Amino acid sequence: MSISSFSLPGRRRPRLRSRLSSAARVGTALTAALAAAAVGLVPAHAVPPAPDPGTPPAAHSLRGPVTDERFYFVMADRFSNGSTANDDGGLGSDPLVSGFDPTKKGFYNGGDLKGLRDKIDYIQGLGTTSIWLTPSFKNKAVQPEDGSAGYHGYWVTDFTQIDPHLGTNAELKTLIDEAHARGMKVYFDIITNHTADVIGYEQGDRTAYKSKDAAPYRSAAGEPFDDRDYAGTGTFPALDPATSFPYTPKLAPGEENLKVPAWLNDPTLYHNRGDTTFEGENSSYGDFFGLDDLFTEHPTVVNGMVDIYEKWIGDLGVDGFRIDTMKHVNDEFWQQFGPRVLTYAKEHGKDEFFMFGEVFDTSRSFTSQFTTRNKMQAVLDFPFQEAARNFASRGQGAKNLESFFAADDWYTDADSNVYELPTFLGNHDMGRIGSFITADNPDADDAERVARDRLAHELMYFSRGNPVVYYGDEQGFTGPGGDQDARQTMFASKVPDYLDDDLLGTTATHAADNFNTAHRLYRDISALAALTAEHPALRNGAHQNRYASDGPGIYAFSRTDAKDQREYVVSINNSAQAQTAAVPTYVGKRTYSRIYGDAAAEVKTAADGTLAVTVPPLSAVVYESSGRIPHSKAAPAVTLQQPAVSAADNSRIRVAADVAGTSFYEVTFQARTAGGPWASIGTDDTAPYQVFHDVSGLQAGTPVEYRAVVLDNGAHTSASQPRSPSRPALQAARGPQSARTTRHRTRSSTTSPACRPAPPWSTAPSFWTTARTPRPASRAAGPSPPRC
Repeated sequence: MSISSFSLPGRRRPRLRSRLSSAARVGTALTAALAAAAVGLVPAHAVPPAPDPGTPPAAHSLRGPVTDERFYFVMADRFSNGSTANDDGGLGSDPLVSGFDPTKKGFYNGGDLKGLRDKIDYIQGLGTTSIWLTPSFKNKAVQPEDGSAGYHGYWVTDFTQIDPHLGTNAELKTLIDEAHARGMKVYFDIITNHTADVIGYEQGDRTAYKSKDAAPYRSAAGEPFDDRDYAGTGTFPALDPATSFPYTPKLAPGEENLKVPAWLNDPTLYHNRGDTTFEGENSSYGDFFGLDDLFTEHPTVVNGMVDIYEKWIGDLGVDGFRIDTMKHVNDEFWQQFGPRVLTYAKEHGKDEFFMFGEVFDTSRSFTSQFTTRNKMQAVLDFPFQEAARNFASRGQGAKNLESFFAADDWYTDADSNVYELPTFLGNHDMGRIGSFITADNPDADDAERVARDRLAHELMYFSRGNPVVYYGDEQGFTGPGGDQDARQTMFASKVPDYLDDDLLGTTATHAADNFNTAHRLYRDISALAALTAEHPALRNGAHQNRYASDGPGIYAFSRTDAKDQREYVVSINNSAQAQTAAVPTYVGKRTYSRIYGDAAAEVKTAADGTLAVTVPPLSAVVYESSGRIPHSKAAPAVTLQQPAVSAADNSRIRVAADVAGTSFYEVTFQARTAGGPWASIGTDDTAPYQVFHDVSGLQAGTPVEYRAVVLDNGAHTSASQPRSPSRPALQAARGPQSARTTRHRTRSSTTSPACRPAPPWSTAPSFWTTARTPRPASRAAGPSPPRC
């Protein structure tokens, strides 16, 4: 076998001898991984034996331990008030001290962990398998500068204690134990980027950001340095609070030891650069509206955060974490935090421990970097939220949705893929799906709005990913926007702004409790959960695009489990009229039975495998094949396309293959350095077969080549000839991270008067001039919303 290789272009030498780039460290790890993988690939389940000893091994597409969860995302303060004794958190009756005022949407309203436990039957009745709590650590009850309270959980002062307004650590343990006894999990929303606003500056509080170019960090000895030279290395220069920072940190009397653990009270462990404008460098180094931004490049912060969250796993049995503001923290932090916490969890019996991060952005080439390059398990699927709203609420063309799912391969690598991503329709920051539907369809009646809401949930439950229901959506909650306007109480509210809301599918208001299990949306979501539990392929089977109308109409896709080999065809219609389509399938002359929706009970495919489906307006129909896909008799030929630098991310190589067949196939892509062993860079189970290989960690001059190995459903394999990117294409590649083109965006929610104005979306580009991994300016393309 001949090998045609290429070499990565030379890059400028780091200007400081001490610089150990994350690219270099990742490159070393990649070389080790290539060698370790020489004996074969790591599959999701047992790899079928290759019939020909000379044929390379193949693998099934990965299914991580969490690809079939159904999350219920809940803000404890706004769900159920199980005990009025903790309403003021033990701080007295003054709302400006305790933060408790049930008449104001920006203050504690009274919900707690006991109330959550009291209503666990209601939560489980939705088909929930995992309860996801907003941050519940002890918060600074009131920040006078913001005119609101810490009910939301993002102003943490004590990372070891449950906020007294919500209950106690023992009550959280009781809730977790009760959930576990019911076969449910509990996820904790955590923060590593910042703490409450405690640190002020001698030069004035909440001051304008000072860049590192204008005011570099200085060691305690007065020497300027770049923190990126040390991030991820385990070492860091000694710092002096009086001389090391652009602003001199100070603590108010009585707050010198406010934070827990004690290391958080050291002001040298914060960036101390002033407030962020969510643009360029300051989106990662600046304070969020005064919140103290942690020096996450510092090993003390890394180790401290790992210790904090390991303790919640070991002591209380938390099952997973949603991680706040992930894109505002440096890559090196995640490359250490994620693997260490996951290892600890598994060592303590949490084999299905799962972490996913908030990366508020809709570009897959960017959001996927956190699961590929940064070694985190998953991110919240913000791109899906946008696509689902566009389809179900705005009625945009079905081909847009088809194109969206075709880009899922950005997330595919050797140890993760898109099937693990939590999908959602709205949240506590951006607003509710009911709010979007109301805004997008101002002339629609209630019946149409409920139908669009159900359509959005059908898309979320039947497509790939782990669906997330935001509390209250099952009761038709709406609201005029995001943040405080999307945080209504499930129990009777006294907030005037909430009492004005028009709920979907009901005449009820927020003046009374809203735990109605007979509500149309509650019943619809419960039914979707039950159906997908009965037919697991609808949760974690391969998601294959099948058909898309020109304009509004039918988007159809199939879900197929690699082992069971039974095809399900899902057809969703977002138009106001019934639509009919000939949907391709894997098998001709096969009967398909309807298991969901209003359509013919049985339909038979034509000789060419197409299934004639009629879908009512704003509805979904699901058909199940009466038999399994016939096994292939021989492996199909597979041809590797010319590997090329991706236009969307020039540190990633698009590696794609053409397969000569129409059955169910899984294609494993492999890479190797010249003369080295082959290692998997990901397996794709849907056409078009492709991965986007991250080459940012490879050292200059490293030769690499690719090949594809196809596995059919009869356990036969075949391999392509190896190929390498052309030299002109390679010369266009830049690293270690991409310089992606950012776009103007507007917030989908309005900002509450009690909140500070939301920053504009950034259009700042990112640059790659050395072999290090800086925090790209592109991360400012979607700031996490203000915490208010």
